[in-house]
Amino acid sequence: MSGPSLLAGASLLIRADASVAMGTGHVMRCLALAQAWRDAGGRAVFALAQSTPAIQVRLAAESCEIAAIASQPGSTGDAKRTVDLARSAGSEWIVVDGYQFNAEYQRILKTAGFRILFLDDYGHASHYSADMVLNQNITASPALYANREPYTQLFLGPRYCLLRREFARWREWEREVSQFGCRVLVTMGGSDPEKLTARVVHALARMSASGSDHDELEVTVVVGGSASYPDLESAEGQRRMNIRVLRDVADIAEWMAWADAAVSSSGSTCWELCLLALPAVLIDVAKNQTELAQELHRRGCAIHLGGSGDFDGEKLAERLQSLLKSVETRRTMSVHCRKLVDGKGVLRLTSAMKARLRLRLADEGDSAIFWAWVNDPQVRENAFSTAPIPWEEHTIWFAGKMKDPDCLIFVGEDDQGRAVGQFRVDWRSEREGEIDVSVSPEYRGMGYGGVLIDLAVNRIFAEKGQRLHAFVKPENQPSRCAFEQAGFMNIGEEAVQGHHAIHYVRERER
Repeated sequence: MSGPSLLAGASLLIRADASVAMGTGHVMRCLALAQAWRDAGGRAVFALAQSTPAIQVRLAAESCEIAAIASQPGSTGDAKRTVDLARSAGSEWIVVDGYQFNAEYQRILKTAGFRILFLDDYGHASHYSADMVLNQNITASPALYANREPYTQLFLGPRYCLLRREFARWREWEREVSQFGCRVLVTMGGSDPEKLTARVVHALARMSASGSDHDELEVTVVVGGSASYPDLESAEGQRRMNIRVLRDVADIAEWMAWADAAVSSSGSTCWELCLLALPAVLIDVAKNQTELAQELHRRGCAIHLGGSGDFDGEKLAERLQSLLKSVETRRTMSVHCRKLVDGKGVLRLTSAMKARLRLRLADEGDSAIFWAWVNDPQVRENAFSTAPIPWEEHTIWFAGKMKDPDCLIFVGEDDQGRAVGQFRVDWRSEREGEIDVSVSPEYRGMGYGGVLIDLAVNRIFAEKGQRLHAFVKPENQPSRCAFEQAGFMNIGEEAVQGHHAIHYVRERER
């Protein structure tokens, strides 16, 4: 894993906006990145053209600095002001999150010499020149970013979803699904411009509990700090329902763990619900949320009710009541949710930002360095055949691999073009491959292994294969950590050439 000292003193500039109309999701997911950056010893500065008082208070509480953007969001003036702020802060990286930022905006920042992380949801820019593009949506696809620079790296899918610090301690938590569901969490986003919370609570006030006359429906409503509501407790606290209303809670994960089911908007909160394995009824509050909600419904992670424009309180009550009554449905949905999100996305992303690796295909000129790597004492110790490899034997093997259509080898390089390590996949079939990875001795212990694996697997899965396998000796803890960081699942021990080995598998996301 990467050492925190690599970010000590490094400044990160984040350009995002929030308002009652657009919501607070862009800033809040960037806050997760800012927290991880600060936890590793860095400094985080938010450049905001639009904000809300609650967002200002939250960022200040997190010791994040705030700078104002006076220009029209997404304009040339905005981009130039962002460049000036990044220079003043001594930032190497600029994070950009929002639909108002286009191809020209990226170009201006990149031309100014900064490294750019661009957070995206549906490929809205005509061209991508950022160094890294993150789309954490379940439907993210490389096809959305066909018009990108050769150096632009894609980080796609919920493996990279940005969850705030409060969720870190829940990564290994396992939900115990209650036999009788009666506790409901309602969370409709940080601003809820559609005022859906009041309509949801009104619908819940009319429904019975989980089917037992002895169980009361208990509802916790979490109201975003940028939202404004009447006194929901006195207006809706009726009909066998206990209700509490909490505003701008510091640790919503606690309430997600408490609940048996949730009613939620279909935005970034979905990833938090998945980590906490909490079944939910989802309501779209924006058109760009519909595809996500539909896919979560298709995968059995949630129930998609529809959009806010055609909200039906009776339909909500019916779907929620049915969910609460069925322990099997809730248990199945919980399992599907937890498989989708492991909560380590922000770690993967910051590791990639620190490592700054690029991949290239290996060629015949790499034979000598590969021989040096394969004969490194630590590599030989961790190999299943520990004897040194003679040069003549290696050159024959390497030349054969270069010509083998069922073998693909990448070299990972840093931003100075120095070789950091190698990644090889040998295909067993069109769907299955087995991989081998090693990191150059001088780069070990710096987090490069997990990043190298992750980048190579993403590139491979974009073109071929459904499942990749790796076998690691149980005592090889650095490699085990690297594969787990890269999202591989430990499926148990097997015998390999007379040795015990941990069998790791990663499958291509559907």
